[in-house]
Amino acid sequence: MKCFRTFWLALLLGLIVTSATAADWVVYEGEKGPGKGKHIVFLSGDEEYRSEEGLPMLAQILAVRHGFKCTVLFSINPETGDIDPNAGKNIPGMETLKTADLVVMLWRFRELPDDKMKYFVDYYLSGKPIIALRTSTHAFNYGKDSQSIYKHYGWNNSTWKGGFGKQVLGETWVAHHGAHKKEATRGIIEASAKDHPILKGVADIFGDSDVYTATPPEDAKILVRGQVLVGMNPTDAPVEGKQKPTDKFEKNNPLQPIVWTRDYKNEAGKTNKILTTTMGAATDLQSEGLRRLLVNGAYWAVGLEKQITAKADVNYVGEFKPTMYGFNGGKKGTKPTDYELKK
Repeated sequence: MKCFRTFWLALLLGLIVTSATAADWVVYEGEKGPGKGKHIVFLSGDEEYRSEEGLPMLAQILAVRHGFKCTVLFSINPETGDIDPNAGKNIPGMETLKTADLVVMLWRFRELPDDKMKYFVDYYLSGKPIIALRTSTHAFNYGKDSQSIYKHYGWNNSTWKGGFGKQVLGETWVAHHGAHKKEATRGIIEASAKDHPILKGVADIFGDSDVYTATPPEDAKILVRGQVLVGMNPTDAPVEGKQKPTDKFEKNNPLQPIVWTRDYKNEAGKTNKILTTTMGAATDLQSEGLRRLLVNGAYWAVGLEKQITAKADVNYVGEFKPTMYGFNGGKKGTKPTDYELKK
């Protein structure tokens, strides 16, 4: 009888632990579509661009409209259980990467404990694909006195120059090329890439975040360049010439790359398919063209490019009204369960 009670107590405790752990992230089970059987893990965690709002929306589209199983992880305040973009060392659910077929990330200056970071590194070294948005170019930040075995992943590392961002994604943090919160971005498709499967049905790319300075390596294939606009609206004209006599360059000559792909051979000898975009604020994702590019990118990354339709369905699943980007302006008291799909 004692053993019986012990069994049920252990089972109950197991259920409680499982329930508590699952509450730290959200899973959308794809029911039907070309993505059925493929697992995408979305890594949200940045203090500025509302990845905790934008990535669940993308995950819902890919699950409901296209059949992928989508798991979304968040930076969580360990004391409150709330989503907290400033909690750069606590992202529960990293073990879900063990079954991932694709990672979609928007991280900024994260510093995970080594035992958690190992799940990301193992995924990367396995040669699986990565789609990286906005500040993922500077996803990691380790202090100069860090003892982490992964500190070379840091954005400003001098031994593995530029860290994970520069070496793998193709760029690290450099500078704002457009004026932050003043000059929006219009995506201009690169003529030589117009027939790339990722760009199928893609038009009218716009984002109210600014163009970043970026110089991807020679092996990168540039898909889209960013035209700096004079204001924050899609109808605004492009910036012309030098704005001030003291300017060293024209903002739109040349146009900066804002979307590119590359095949990167990693340290384990495996090749990762990489799609990087310096766009990706939650407000940017209101652009149908950008959403379609990312959905097509998911198909391309997992080897389903032949399944990309003439105009992929990227309609929202439910309502999407993202918060404007900026530091310390995210929604307070939000938990991962708030992003569960409503039946």
